[in-house]
Amino acid sequence: MAGLGPMAGQNGHFNHAAPEKIPYAIDRYERETARLYAVLDKRLAGRDFVAGSGRGDYSIADIACYPWVTGYARHKQRIEDFPNLKRWLDAIAARPATQRAYALAQQINPPKPPAPMTDAERKLLYGQDARTIPR
Repeated sequence: MAGLGPMAGQNGHFNHAAPEKIPYAIDRYERETARLYAVLDKRLAGRDFVAGSGRGDYSIADIACYPWVTGYARHKQRIEDFPNLKRWLDAIAARPATQRAYALAQQINPPKPPAPMTDAERKLLYGQDARTIPR
């Protein structure tokens, strides 16, 4: 579960944010995201949640993984290929707290059509290094 965010994040970056489409990077992170989805799918066989011994063990592991799996289409994954993961995704989505949180997110940050990043946005998101951190 610890690798899901970084790898799916790279998938999203190279598929959607990188100014240059690099086929090797896109393929690498799409395949790694699929591998991690398969690991989660296997883990979820016969259990409701990622951590714990079986049923009723909803935990921070589920909370941390869920947002990375909701983006399956953006990450070029077919959720139908991972039936246990799909069942888990649907169950987490049905939780009242999840519904409240995502409804609030829609109010705070309403969806809008994707737009190209400006140079200033790109510099802020991807142009920082150790020199940009005040010491």
